[in-house]
Amino acid sequence: MSAAGPGGLVITSAANPRVRAALALRERRGRTEAGRLLVDGGREVLRALEAGATACEAFVADGPLSPDGADAVARLAARDVPLVAVAGPALARLAYGERGSELVAVFTSPSTDLARVEVALAGLTDPLLVVVEDAEKPGNLGAIARSADGAGATALLVAVHDRAAADPWNPNAIRASLGTVLGLPLAIAPSVELVAWLRARAIRIVAARVEAATDYRDADLRGGVAMALGSEAAGLGPAWLAEDVLGVRLPMLGHADSLNVATAAAILLYEARRQRDRGAPSTP
Repeated sequence: MSAAGPGGLVITSAANPRVRAALALRERRGRTEAGRLLVDGGREVLRALEAGATACEAFVADGPLSPDGADAVARLAARDVPLVAVAGPALARLAYGERGSELVAVFTSPSTDLARVEVALAGLTDPLLVVVEDAEKPGNLGAIARSADGAGATALLVAVHDRAAADPWNPNAIRASLGTVLGLPLAIAPSVELVAWLRARAIRIVAARVEAATDYRDADLRGGVAMALGSEAAGLGPAWLAEDVLGVRLPMLGHADSLNVATAAAILLYEARRQRDRGAPSTP
């Protein structure tokens, strides 16, 4: 550490204990053990704060900040969140990917219990939920969260069938969502449990399947609906193949048989939004 005038001390080494503790949060095990996560970027930190996430501390670049970065730092300071000045190379170790970062904050990880979604459902007659089973890539999960936020979805459910679910608190998921994943009610549970939970609440299930007979534009996506999508490698598991689950397909007119899961989720979410705003499926 070295002197930095009025700003106090500036951390110059990634070996600093505070930086090392934060670096551990780049790994899933570290996040799970600490119950904390990293948010990288001024805009993303602002979104996390607006969503009500609890900030623990923040590492700030020792230099000029962008408008978003300065706003985020001001809001953090107003909440008495400890601010730590960090020189470029040390801050680059904390940041995710190749984008130069001016701000990396540590937040408490939100709950992923279904109880959090229950709160969001209270009083709603037409909840819109999106379910992703065996999500493989955190970036896809973050992109789906961003679409769900944009389309006004009620919650995101991460279903687990035969593999560990992608971590929604992975820095790549948070960045791909632009921080919106921290404000969207989100739960992780086994697929069988989620199907039973949806049925108990009279929420219809619409499942995206390549072989389905119904075009997604012909399906009624109004009212209480959960739209389920599977992994790109295996599709949806057996829990989503029951008779009371409506299978829908997205027309594929080229050589590929399916879209990227995040793209498919965006199409389905915005068709549901269109129907809710205008009152009818695309075709009779």
